[in-house]
Amino acid sequence: MRLIQIICVSAFAVGLLISCEPTGVKKKETDNPKVSIDDDVDKVPEIDQAKDVKDTLTLDNGIRIKWFEHGEGEQMKYGELYAIDFRVMIDNGDIVDGNHLLKKESIPFMIGFEMQTPGWDIAFKNLKVGDFAEIFIPSELARGEKGIKDLIPPNANNILRIRVLNKMQADRNVDGNKVWIFERNESNTLGFDDSQELIFHTITSSQSNPRYVNSYMDGRAFSMRLADYGVVPGLKKALINAKKADRMLVFVPASEAYKSKGYLDVVKPNEDLLYNMLIMDVIQE
Repeated sequence: MRLIQIICVSAFAVGLLISCEPTGVKKKETDNPKVSIDDDVDKVPEIDQAKDVKDTLTLDNGIRIKWFEHGEGEQMKYGELYAIDFRVMIDNGDIVDGNHLLKKESIPFMIGFEMQTPGWDIAFKNLKVGDFAEIFIPSELARGEKGIKDLIPPNANNILRIRVLNKMQADRNVDGNKVWIFERNESNTLGFDDSQELIFHTITSSQSNPRYVNSYMDGRAFSMRLADYGVVPGLKKALINAKKADRMLVFVPASEAYKSKGYLDVVKPNEDLLYNMLIMDVIQE
């Protein structure tokens, strides 16, 4: 059984999360410039339409935020999950990413685990629920020198259009271990407990090592039983009653993971964990 570099007391490091405190001066736009994407509004989704800019914020790291609408919801914050509608463009205007390409009305996003690029986490700390904004992210805080082959050239700046739709309430919260299920098959009724084996894929991140395990890329799912030794306690709690075909995000606080010890040079002391999971099967034993 291939058990859990991700959830027992070992893990692999693949990167370092870039973080910095945003500083800058917010200013009012005097001329209300427009961001022109397409003037035929009848054919273009609202997120892609030209809009009047209400005000801007420029950070010392080169990130620039233009607000088209200010929301009245809470400030986006670490450890909470938000539904976002977004588009990513590069300098030549090509759209290279967006939930519409996945035929989704939104995707879930959490600050602090580099679910996209470092610039997202930095910029989103300045957004609220309901905000509609355009964010310029310099290449070094986007895909950098590597880019993405056949999609994003090296050193390409990113222009992100974003609407923060809502805060997503957790489906379960057990001792601070939070579970959001964003896809499920209601016909599946067998829930994981101490009499079953769980088969799943995961992308697992710590705050300093985003995506340090990616079983989707490896092509090998994990297997877990509640009796297995060494499994992160918080993950066990979070996965009780998980069902086949559930797609979920699981937030495990450090107190339920590696605590103050961390693990080697991979998970630092007092780091939380985020699991992006697909439950492949629940097997009755």
